Amino acid sequence: MTSAALEVVRPGALTTVQDLGRPGHAHLGVPRSGALDAGAHDLANRLLGNGRDAATLETTVDGVGLRALAPVTVVVTGAPCAVRVSGRPAAWGAPVRLGAGAELEVGRAESGVRSYVAVRGGFAVPPVLGSRSTDLLSGLGPGVLTGGAVLPVGPTGPDPVLGADALRVPGAPSELVLPLRLGPRADWFEPASIAALWRAEFRVSPASNRIGLRTEAGVRLARSRGGELPSEGMVLGAVQVPPDGLPVVFLADHPVTGGYPVVGVVPLGPALDAAAQAGPGVPVRFVGVRGGRWAKGSSPRGS
Repeated sequence: MTSAALEVVRPGALTTVQDLGRPGHAHLGVPRSGALDAGAHDLANRLLGNGRDAATLETTVDGVGLRALAPVTVVVTGAPCAVRVSGRPAAWGAPVRLGAGAELEVGRAESGVRSYVAVRGGFAVPPVLGSRSTDLLSGLGPGVLTGGAVLPVGPTGPDPVLGADALRVPGAPSELVLPLRLGPRADWFEPASIAALWRAEFRVSPASNRIGLRTEAGVRLARSRGGELPSEGMVLGAVQVPPDGLPVVFLADHPVTGGYPVVGVVPLGPALDAAAQAGPGVPVRFVGVRGGRWAKGSSPRGS
């Protein structure tokens, strides 16, 4: 009898295996990694009765094609897209049964950037440091998907129990609003630049990737002091400002250290999930928060 597995028919532009990542290894130089849109990853697993840590596939822009080598149940969440099974339309955002030999085609993102494909039982590729995530920066975990690769499926658990809120799927942002807690190096920037930060409208740069969301246009933050920092620890959501003055928001595959000053940090949560779905050209604004409240001089408009 064939073990449950999915064969890669079409790998897509950039499809990786992701779970909740491998936090806790920064002291070893290992990034956190994991699904960029954690909410979409969680929802996909919830719809199938998987645990939150079950591995999914994260596609980028143009989806992926898979062939079932044995009967499996799958679901697609994240960026909305056309879903087909052996050429016939199938549901997006709901479990779909694949018979042995059936081909799942996850199409191009209609809005947003990244779709998530989950299978009941999870993708059971070998874990590295406790995670099955592909880390593009360090090279840990399974490689980027290639045609012909076979992805084993883990054992299934109890049938899923879905609540009324199971299909609350946020759409891709038309404007990305990022809450920002200033520090630890906000004092490296001119007060006028910090004030301008709250009023500026940036755009998502096409150079953005799993390492960081780069910005373009907007205001260039001017430093109040010269010199450079010694390398110091970086966290998910840190907003680093390189010499060109345009903020970079660190995402899941970010380096664990860096020498450019961090003007502030975007807290973990829905805002970083939205950043995973913000494509090139999407407007970006920062709104200041301190202790859960809007910081003086910032504006919550549009949030």
